[in-house]
Amino acid sequence: MISTDLPDGDLVLVEVVTAKGSTPREAGAFMLVGASSVQGTVGGGHLEFDAIDLARAMLADGRIEERLEFTLGPDTGQCCGGRVSLRLRRLDQALRDEVDARLTRQAAGATDVYLFGAGHVGRALARALEPLPFRLTVIENRAEELALLDPGVNRRLLAMPEEAVAAILPGGAAVILTHDHALDFLIGSEALLRDDLAYVGMIGSKTKRGVFASYLRDSGYGPDLMNRLILPIGGERLRDKRPEVIAALVAAELLERLLSPTHSKTRQ
Repeated sequence: MISTDLPDGDLVLVEVVTAKGSTPREAGAFMLVGASSVQGTVGGGHLEFDAIDLARAMLADGRIEERLEFTLGPDTGQCCGGRVSLRLRRLDQALRDEVDARLTRQAAGATDVYLFGAGHVGRALARALEPLPFRLTVIENRAEELALLDPGVNRRLLAMPEEAVAAILPGGAAVILTHDHALDFLIGSEALLRDDLAYVGMIGSKTKRGVFASYLRDSGYGPDLMNRLILPIGGERLRDKRPEVIAALVAAELLERLLSPTHSKTRQ
């Protein structure tokens, strides 16, 4: 996703106006091009290369607006078969404000994903989720672990991380992977008691699932609560414990669960 903090300096907004047939991006997709930077994408390949070249030429010679028509055929090395129309506009203050507002709306409409725990897997998962269309927050009770997150990741230091469960917006996700099983169980209980979260997942094994089920039962909760928990996270088909692999599997799981048409309807 494009950052909501637009860089200083001259920029050109490159936007897909029409997309007919098979195209790599839809109408409304856009990117921002600076003299030495590109944020976002309109589809890659020759289409994007030509758009970037034209945008930078506009920055160099002062042109305000241009159009680019592109047929995605074998002669361009993009065999989608569709046709794309791009509009390129140099950002003045009014257009910058418009882009700012658009990015803010996109961010506001993104689904909450709260990661509880910033250990090896938590950091890898935060890195995997950062470019995805989610509103990511990492919760920890260890300041030294939060400090190891990549710059720009939204983070909160809480003595009682379970308190953050209430802040997750309806339709969001809680991914629980702390350093402490007891803390996992406490956070998991709080998350499962909410019936408006689309995903509650916890790192662990079948044995841990059994222990947590006993914990819930001893706490007076029925079996239906446990049925909504994903544990282990990331599925069981690929048994690979490397943090980066777990992160990729969980990211795919979240995308499938949170961006499905069914989920989108429940959030409207």
